[in-house]
Amino acid sequence: MPATGRDRTAALSVVGVSAVLFALAAPFAGLPLVPMPAFVASYQSALAVNDLITAVLLFSQFAMLRARELLLLASGYLFTAAAAVVHALTFPGLFAPSGLLNAGSQTTVWLYMVWHGVFPLLVLGYALLKSEDGNSQLRGSTANAILGCVAAVGAGIVAFTYVVTAQHDILPILLSGGHYTPVMIGVVSTVWCCSLGALVVLWARRPHSVIDVWLMVVMCAWLFDIALSAILNVARFDLGFYAGRIYGLCAASFVLAVLLFDNIALQAQLSRLLGTVRRQADSERDYHTERERLFSAVVESSNDAIITKRLDGTITAWNRAAERLFGFTAAEAVGKSIDIIVPPERRAEVKNSLARIGRGEAIEQHETARARKDGTQLDISLIVSPIRSSTGEIVGASKTARDITESKRTQIALNREIEERQRIFETSQDLILVTDPAGNFVQVSPSAMSILGYRPEDMIGHTAIEFIHPDDLENTRNEMRSARRGRQMRNFETRYVHKDGHPVTLTWMGTWSEPVRRHFFIGRDLTEKQAAEALMRQAQKMEAVGQLTGGVAHDFNNILTVITGTIGILSEAVADKPELATIARLIDEAAERGAQLTKHLLAFARKQPLQPREIDVNALVLEAAKLLHPTLGEQVQITPLLAADARTAMVDPNQLTSAILNLALNARDAMPDGGKLALETGNVYLDEAYAAMHSEVTVGNHVMIAVSDTGAGIPAANLERVFDPFFTTKEVGKGTGLGLSMVFGFVKQSGGHIKIYSEEGHGTTVKIYLPRATGLGQTAAEAFATSVVEGGTETILVVEDDAMVRNYVITQIKSLGYATFEAANAAEALEVIDKNRAIDLLFTDVIMPGPMNGRKLVDEAQKRRPALKTLYTSGYTENAIVHHGRLDSGVLLLAKPYRKSELARMIRMALGS
Repeated sequence: MPATGRDRTAALSVVGVSAVLFALAAPFAGLPLVPMPAFVASYQSALAVNDLITAVLLFSQFAMLRARELLLLASGYLFTAAAAVVHALTFPGLFAPSGLLNAGSQTTVWLYMVWHGVFPLLVLGYALLKSEDGNSQLRGSTANAILGCVAAVGAGIVAFTYVVTAQHDILPILLSGGHYTPVMIGVVSTVWCCSLGALVVLWARRPHSVIDVWLMVVMCAWLFDIALSAILNVARFDLGFYAGRIYGLCAASFVLAVLLFDNIALQAQLSRLLGTVRRQADSERDYHTERERLFSAVVESSNDAIITKRLDGTITAWNRAAERLFGFTAAEAVGKSIDIIVPPERRAEVKNSLARIGRGEAIEQHETARARKDGTQLDISLIVSPIRSSTGEIVGASKTARDITESKRTQIALNREIEERQRIFETSQDLILVTDPAGNFVQVSPSAMSILGYRPEDMIGHTAIEFIHPDDLENTRNEMRSARRGRQMRNFETRYVHKDGHPVTLTWMGTWSEPVRRHFFIGRDLTEKQAAEALMRQAQKMEAVGQLTGGVAHDFNNILTVITGTIGILSEAVADKPELATIARLIDEAAERGAQLTKHLLAFARKQPLQPREIDVNALVLEAAKLLHPTLGEQVQITPLLAADARTAMVDPNQLTSAILNLALNARDAMPDGGKLALETGNVYLDEAYAAMHSEVTVGNHVMIAVSDTGAGIPAANLERVFDPFFTTKEVGKGTGLGLSMVFGFVKQSGGHIKIYSEEGHGTTVKIYLPRATGLGQTAAEAFATSVVEGGTETILVVEDDAMVRNYVITQIKSLGYATFEAANAAEALEVIDKNRAIDLLFTDVIMPGPMNGRKLVDEAQKRRPALKTLYTSGYTENAIVHHGRLDSGVLLLAKPYRKSELARMIRMALGS
């Protein structure tokens, strides 16, 4: 143990007292005293006993600490004990006049010098061997080391004794006539210096332990002993003789006292520790007893079945929950095989789990099936752990079983419900949004791509403010605040901004959930509904205007009847008066113009008298072309493009001719610098999908007449008004605005359909669809068109700027089995092409708004994907497109409108080209 300040103080006190006593005794060291041989015997016996006990205690310390220096120090004390015994035996006059063992006159002197010289050397060795890091520890057997030291000390003592007794005569004389010889002075000086050297080395070897401090006290006393008994004294039995030996006996007692005190302290400490351990053992025994009692109570009161079994499957414990769960009582189950609750098909699984437990594995949350006593099966969740004995050997398994039959059934139902809701979420055509309280999107349905142009991941994490039209933002916030205040949210409309910038009107139903703190919204796209409503309003407007114009024309005709009837009488009456005759003629011409105007109005109102009959449209178009040549002039090139199998139509030929002429004159006005005019005929089938977009269309076969020009085209804003009466973009005096309205009324009155396609800078095509004459069979082309529809599995990119048409086309293509992508313009289309390599066909409109039309889009796409197949579509006829120079000859084009079979045929033709 490390020396404390208290130890050092005590040691210094002892050394100080010893030094004072030495100083008092030194002047009188040579004072003769009464010889007392018994003192020598008592002194030597006490010294031998002290040193022997000290050696035994040091050897025991060495046995625990294995420190070599303690072994050396114990050997030193053993040596002094043996030397004291031999010295007493050979001391003259003690047991024999000249001493035992054949001792001579110099024997005891030499023994004293050897004894007092070897011990300091061993103390010096102890000091030099001291080590803080434990490197001086013995690696071998401590018992062998102790026995070796005892044997070495014994051999040394025997050797020294033999030399100083049997070989006494060969030793130099140390004491002669009661006085020291020079040899004696040299030997004593050497012995004293060895003691001093041991003291100095002990002092220098820090840190000091308790035994180090008291060894230094021993060496100080040893120095005083040698000084008094071998340097300052004159002869035996003087004061120095007695005082030196008393110092030696005291020196032998210091380390013994320290070791005894240390052992007593250790015994006391061990006694206290033993008491503490006993109390802890009692406490732990009580704790374990209580713990076992509580554990048993927990096991018995547990809602889970707890079962223990041996590794062979024999049940060793069965709690009450196991009785309730499986129906067997503990008496019925304990001692039986676990197979009583295991279905036959699961027994291999049990063997496997017991094998795993035997290897030390634990089984967590294993779901399986078990059987009750009545035979019904249960779904249970198992936790199986190894049971170990006190030696660590695995002797069994502990199993906790929980009935999950109902929870599993509930989980299956919940999973099914979640799956159903997820499918609804993923397939919904409506837009489903979930936001947090701050309005940030948490979930967005895939329909966002088709409605707003954004992928769900583009919106999740962003605030709704980024997508709502600024004008509708405050209204939406108010609705959300109302919902959070507990009011049931009503339907409301909000415009979102599409990715391409145009607003999309959505009607919303939403609610707020306080438990999850989320807003839930379902939005329905009103684009198609609004478009249908716009068409309905246009139809109602046209119907209302038609009724108005028809009524006006009817009343105006009555007035004109009176005017034209009386103007003849007036003309005859003023025939001899040239001035009045001229006025009458002007009135007659004005009445005629009024009659023509009413005729046009009646045509628009569908109230003009028609005389429909079966007409060869090819012959009628050729006749109209002849009439147009002188009227349109040389700067307009007229090209009849007539289908060889064009069928006859049931129509008034005069009114049809007028309609063609009207359309041709409008085309001429759109080409002031000349151009091309194409007159086409063909057979067309208008199907259910097309009829769904145009309420007045009758599904079936029609004869188509198309008038196409290469003129300036019609602005998009005017396209919905071109058929309105009196609407014209021509200068004042150059048009009445009744030409197209008359054509519109005539076609509708004839049971047909009219469609106009126009783009500014790209010309115009007007298509008239007339009902085909009845009682006629299908042509070869029509039969082919209505043949079996063939689809495919390729991927098609549809590019169409009209949202309603685009949705229609996507639906038709998907119904044929193809995968689709869609884009509203060329820029979006190129982005889709860059991101998706698996596109087999580009199906694009020819004319699109923006800097890049369909032809330029195809050129750019084929630079990036040279193998990409293409198919064009347009409201213009194929011949008009080619003649306008927009497409190369042989390029595939599907003219609008088209039926599903035509779409399927052209797609297969394009993919196979």
